[in-house]
Amino acid sequence: MFFYLLYRTGQFIALRLPLKAVYGLAVFISDLHLLFSGADRKAVAMNLTAVFPEKSRREIRRIRKMVFRNFAKYLVDFFRYAVLDRNFIEKNISVRNINYVDEALERGKGGVLLAAHIGNWELGGVTLAALRYPLSAVALPHKNAKVNRFFDEKRETMGIKVIPLYNSLRKCFRVLRGNGLVALLGDREFTRNGGAVTDFLGKKALLPQGPAFLALKAGAAIVPGCMIRGEDDRFTLMFEKPIYPPAAGSFEDNLRLMQYEINRVIERWVRRFPEQWYFFKKYWIDEGENT
Repeated sequence: MFFYLLYRTGQFIALRLPLKAVYGLAVFISDLHLLFSGADRKAVAMNLTAVFPEKSRREIRRIRKMVFRNFAKYLVDFFRYAVLDRNFIEKNISVRNINYVDEALERGKGGVLLAAHIGNWELGGVTLAALRYPLSAVALPHKNAKVNRFFDEKRETMGIKVIPLYNSLRKCFRVLRGNGLVALLGDREFTRNGGAVTDFLGKKALLPQGPAFLALKAGAAIVPGCMIRGEDDRFTLMFEKPIYPPAAGSFEDNLRLMQYEINRVIERWVRRFPEQWYFFKKYWIDEGENT
C-alpha cells in the first residue's frame, strides 16, 4: 500500500507542475535517496567499479550520482504518460534506424525487441506504439496488485499490450505468429530458473535466455534498441542491426551464439551510457555462488 500511495502521489505532482520543476524535485529526492540509502549506494558503486576498474573513486561517485538522478527522471516520465502525445514525441524524441524494425517485420515472423534497464526503455515502447507498431511487452508483475495495475494501466493506455512474465511463452509466440513485436529486457533474469550463467562485462552473471529462445523457436529477428536521455532531457531512440537466427546448427549451439551477440550489444550500451544503467542490487555472481 505504501508504494501504491507513493506512486499515486508522484503521478499527481508530475501532472500538475511544469516538467522542469518536476525534474528538479525528482533530482532533489534522488540526492536524498543517495544520501540515506546505504545499500543502494554501495551496490551501484560496486557494479560501476566492476565495469570500470580503471576509473577513480571520484569518477565512480559522479557516475553513481547521475544514475540516481536519471532514474528519478525516468519515473517522472512514466508518471506523465497521460499527457504524452504525438506532438511531444515529434518535439522531444529523435528516432534512428527505425528501418531495422521494418526489416525484421518484412520477413513476416514478427520481431523480438531487445531492451535493457538503460535510459528510458518504457518511453521507447511508448514511442513505437505511437508510431503504430504492434507492440507487446513482457513485464514482471509487482507483488502488490494495486501497484501492478497502476503500471500496467499506464502501459496499456499508451497502446502497449502487457504480457505478464510468468507463463508468457504462449502469448509471446502468438504475437510473433501475427507478425507483431515482443519487447523483452535482456540484462536481468527475474525468475532465476529461466536464465543461464554467462560472461557479461568480463564477469559471470545470470542473464535471461528469453529473447534468444523466442527468436530461435519462432524464426524471428532480434532488434536491439535503447532510448537514451540527452543532457537537454530530450531523447534518442536508437535501433541496431537485427540479429537473425542462424540457418544451420543445433538449437543449443545457436542459442549460445545468439546469447553471445545479445550480451555484446548490451555491454556496449552499458559502457557507453553508464549514467543511465539502472541496477540497484549486486549484479554479478561470485565464484562458487549457488545460482
